[in-house]
Amino acid sequence: MAEVLLFNALRAAIDEEMAHDPTVMVMGEDVGQYGGSYKVTKGLYKKYGEYRVLDTPIAENSFTGMAVGAAMTGLKPIIEGMNMGFLLLAFNQISNNAGMLRYTSGGNYKIPIVIRGPGGVGRQLGAEHSQRLEAYFQAVPGLKIVACSTPYNAKGLLKAAIRDPNPVLFFEHVLLYNLKEEIPDGEYVLPLDKAEIVRPGKDVTILTYSRMRHHVMQAVKTLVPQGYDPEVIDLLSLKPLDFDTIGASIRKTHRVIIVEECMRTGGIGAELTASISDRFFDELDGPVLRMSSQDIPTPYNGTLENLTIVQPAQIVEAVQKVVALQV
Repeated sequence: MAEVLLFNALRAAIDEEMAHDPTVMVMGEDVGQYGGSYKVTKGLYKKYGEYRVLDTPIAENSFTGMAVGAAMTGLKPIIEGMNMGFLLLAFNQISNNAGMLRYTSGGNYKIPIVIRGPGGVGRQLGAEHSQRLEAYFQAVPGLKIVACSTPYNAKGLLKAAIRDPNPVLFFEHVLLYNLKEEIPDGEYVLPLDKAEIVRPGKDVTILTYSRMRHHVMQAVKTLVPQGYDPEVIDLLSLKPLDFDTIGASIRKTHRVIIVEECMRTGGIGAELTASISDRFFDELDGPVLRMSSQDIPTPYNGTLENLTIVQPAQIVEAVQKVVALQV
């Protein structure tokens, strides 16, 4: 076991897969000699050369389309978005091309492409750099969506995403890159479609992902001494959702709180709430409580920014309310 930062875990995953498979390559803005905006690709240009670590112009639609074409011909491109919000410029290439070509070609083409990079609400990065794109792409057929939250799952999930024959959107939170954790020295790969039970419990199921996992666990530190026993599940896979794990937890606790950084309207929590009602309505002792970001562009002002997203104290109050009302 060795303690590593999350961005180094991601780099190790890419390095191992590039060494293992010569068809794996990286492209994006400043991924080469500069090593990426958050240094996820640092050193890979020198090791693998300019044909496998390709610096691109500032033209997301163009290099994303080029990556889709490369995937059609047998390569396995990893696209780094300097900021995931910029990939809105490539929405057509991701949705109409990457997501659909395997189907519209009658299965003649596979699109083994990974689109990864920093997103989420950072510290005063402004509205355009605080995008949460998971909800934008949730409805697009043919895509898998993953959100890592720790160095351990970041490495294991990214390796799995690179090996997957389908297009995978891989979301990394900009405020988690310097998170430290011990991870195994040897190779490991995690399944792309399984949630993680972070903490078993019996009172209430808390479904969360990405940075909000850590806000939830801060809240748990306050709740447990008060006698509450929440079960915390990190979704990890946002598409497809792991309803086996979710359902098993709901059958145990009969209460659900969703904590997300995504927007409330049309967010991941909205899809979860609808799906839980469809699948597990009879198991619920009360309505699903959804805690989401405010439906406004993220303010630059730090105080206002904090007010737009869910904070640990609010999660504590939500658990107290839900468990007290439904005991």
